Amino acid sequence: MALERETRKRRSVSAARTLWPLPVPYSLGWTLDMNAQGVILKAFEQFRLKTCIDFRPRRWIEQHIALKWGIGCWSEVGRQPSWAQDLSIGSHCDTVATVEHELMHALGFWHEQSRYDRDNYVTINWENIEAGEKNNFEVGTNDTNSTMDTPYDYLSIMHYPKDAFTNGNGSTIITKLPEFQNVIGQRLEMSHYDIEELNKMYGCNESISFLDHCSFEDESLCEMSVCSRSSAGWQRVSRADGGPHSDHTYLGTDSQDTGFFMHFSTKRGSVGDSARLQTRRMTPRRSCKIQCLEFFYYHSGSQSDQLNIWIREFDGVDDTEGTRRFMGQIKGSPADYWQLHHVPLNANKTFQVEFEARKRGGSSSGGFSVDDINLSETECPHHTWQIRNFEEKLNTSPNNSYLLSPKYYSADGYRYQVVVRLNKDYFGVFVRLVSGINDNRLQWPCPWRQVTFTLLDQNPHIQKRMSQQRSVTTSTELSLREFFGNPRIWGSPEDVYFWTSYVNNGRGPGFFMPAAKLTSREFLKGGDIFLLITMQDISSLVYEDTLPCPSIAVKTWHEDATSTTSSTTTTMTVKPHNFPTPDWPEMTPPDSPHNFPPPDWPKMTPPDRPTAKLTSFKPVILIISLVVGLMSLMCKACSSKQIQEAQVPV
Repeated sequence: MALERETRKRRSVSAARTLWPLPVPYSLGWTLDMNAQGVILKAFEQFRLKTCIDFRPRRWIEQHIALKWGIGCWSEVGRQPSWAQDLSIGSHCDTVATVEHELMHALGFWHEQSRYDRDNYVTINWENIEAGEKNNFEVGTNDTNSTMDTPYDYLSIMHYPKDAFTNGNGSTIITKLPEFQNVIGQRLEMSHYDIEELNKMYGCNESISFLDHCSFEDESLCEMSVCSRSSAGWQRVSRADGGPHSDHTYLGTDSQDTGFFMHFSTKRGSVGDSARLQTRRMTPRRSCKIQCLEFFYYHSGSQSDQLNIWIREFDGVDDTEGTRRFMGQIKGSPADYWQLHHVPLNANKTFQVEFEARKRGGSSSGGFSVDDINLSETECPHHTWQIRNFEEKLNTSPNNSYLLSPKYYSADGYRYQVVVRLNKDYFGVFVRLVSGINDNRLQWPCPWRQVTFTLLDQNPHIQKRMSQQRSVTTSTELSLREFFGNPRIWGSPEDVYFWTSYVNNGRGPGFFMPAAKLTSREFLKGGDIFLLITMQDISSLVYEDTLPCPSIAVKTWHEDATSTTSSTTTTMTVKPHNFPTPDWPEMTPPDSPHNFPPPDWPKMTPPDRPTAKLTSFKPVILIISLVVGLMSLMCKACSSKQIQEAQVPV
């Protein structure tokens, strides 16, 4: 929602002088807390994945967007004459959706309901608008408006919510189509038309980091090729003996019997039979030579059957064989449902991905199936937690009951666990540190590790997803030792299978998502959800405006290579000792998704904004930042293009 300084007359600005050069230069102000800085970089990655807009740290003397802490969430609209154009990410603004919203302003976008044609799609209840705020709902004419020939978008991340600037007497915006009344004002991610309009405005349409997608709905197989050493090989089917009986793309919909996937049968044939499914050739473009392969798979074969993932790199157009490198493997117990898998890749030159299915010993009722493949030049999530029958658990579990993830290790050795707290109308997500084998050599309190939870929108195409993402960052503050200190000292004992671990108190968004929002996108398929979890070291942001390239572990293949851990996990409902007990008072959902559980709760309290960062600023630019800040304040006194964002419901 916006507290605007003047009437907004356009959906987007159109003059070339208001557009930024690409990549867009930026700086991260020393006043930003660490969690906000990490979230901003994640928002940049979403722009790179879905649009042609890229960002880079600004050079010494260069006009740029200066992201900093301020009172609230606000941004200038379009490129302004100032050397450092301020964009504020204040308290409770540190979500990817909010950062995307403000960056859209900076890139040249007004709010959606500022379009000249908005009265054809929404009705403004002027009598319900707070005194002095009616100017926020005025629009111009089509002579002053630029919509980039895109339809009115109820799903736009730039749209006001229904209760924007309400005086308490009811909604201020009523949609002409009632089914969108509770949709406007969404704060998940940019919508399809947000992306289309942004690309049109900047005159480009090629994503920075997206590489490939295939759901096998087309008989062309997305330019993929099949090579077989068995009579069956990979087959494009709509169902398979032993499962699956539906593809993943349309799972749980009225069209689930019409979709296709690729299947390799191990039900018959000889031990050693194999087949390869190869993608088209692609060339990495980003400086960090990392990629993420994501796909859904269904394992209905024997426990020893294998699905091996390779990449094949080529030295040039005349190289027909390439160099083959092993990247991962799936085998183990079969399951009667689709699972999600990520494989980190590190191709340095033109390459293709190869899915190799192998029949091994043992009885099989089916085989391996794959569907909804996505490939991008991004870092893979570190862990995937598939919560089976989540919809049923949410509807039938007592309030304040818990689901516990497996215990994970971060890349640098910290052990942690994710906790989902269930309530009838909403659920929360928390992270807690757990004692592990590396505790004696780690730094305590755990410094500047950002844990990100992503509730996956299971849309088959990665660029069309609108997932829910939230982050929590650890801190070295002594007052937070019970959360981020050594669990062996600050944690509580937890006995599991004759082994004692120590667990800290949990931190995270207690109001992660309302239950009603689960059906707003494809968060649920077959009743299951996927939480993608990453624990990332962002400590270099204390001194830098970017993070180093991730590293990918080198893997070696042999016939009985250790299998990659399955992405599917089981949930535990054992209540940890240090979490709130069921007789705690009911939690009323807060007005904003940025509010965490009330701070007077003895356990799962909201993360404080780290203050240690304020004394660990980037010293090289401190003096310049202060001078620019004073100049910016003077400029703002005469500026009429600033948009101040207040907190709004998801």
